[in-house]
Amino acid sequence: MTERFLCDAMLGKLARYLRMCGYDTAYALDRGVETDAAVGDLARHESRTLVTRDADLAARTAGAILLTERDIEAQLRELRAAGVSLSLPETPRRCGRCNGALTRVEPTAETPEDAPDPAETPVWRCEECGGHFWKGSHWDDVRSRLP
Repeated sequence: MTERFLCDAMLGKLARYLRMCGYDTAYALDRGVETDAAVGDLARHESRTLVTRDADLAARTAGAILLTERDIEAQLRELRAAGVSLSLPETPRRCGRCNGALTRVEPTAETPEDAPDPAETPVWRCEECGGHFWKGSHWDDVRSRLP
């Protein structure tokens, strides 16, 4: 995936969905960026497509995707209508929490107590935050919400 996104402060949940779909997606608040000018500058500096619900910010940011809905499922439909492909990859690639790259955990590796045994269920670890991920009920829930 080559498209990179920046979700503004109003779209943290959407950022997690885009990450789960494999997109490199920054979230403004994770970067300590809140003002419109700083958000626009970050999108330009990192060559990211801005996704926002702020019509004025979208108008001032080339290539921005303006969303009007508040509900996550409606936002996902708006993104699809804007031409963004939304599907979960066979192999997870991005951390939903921090956007770091995921690496498959070896079947013999130790994992946190709340994670499944990697010898029985594929588990991935974030190279940035160290979180562990697997395709459980949350994965299925996200898949059911994608348009």
